[in-house]
Amino acid sequence: MAKPMTKTQLVAALAEEMGSDKKSAGNALDSVIAIITREVSGGGAVTLPGVGKIYCRERPERMVRNPATGEQIKKEADKVVKMTIAKALKDSVNG
Repeated sequence: MAKPMTKTQLVAALAEEMGSDKKSAGNALDSVIAIITREVSGGGAVTLPGVGKIYCRERPERMVRNPATGEQIKKEADKVVKMTIAKALKDSVNG
């Protein structure tokens, strides 16, 4: 498996794709991340065309097991961030 792209590499690739400098690309990436974070943490969802949909899902209170002791513990309800991958991305990877 290939190593994941770092933020520095992503900013450099984005700058090259945009035809601008790395500082502008870094600011653009930080802005997109801030918008996604704000929207999803507020309970909304963000769709990135061709990539997927990022959303927050609530999980109910449930019983979980401590793997070290086997003890059953009640875990409070919480929220988890999910992402559904777009069909276009799946098809480009598989085809």
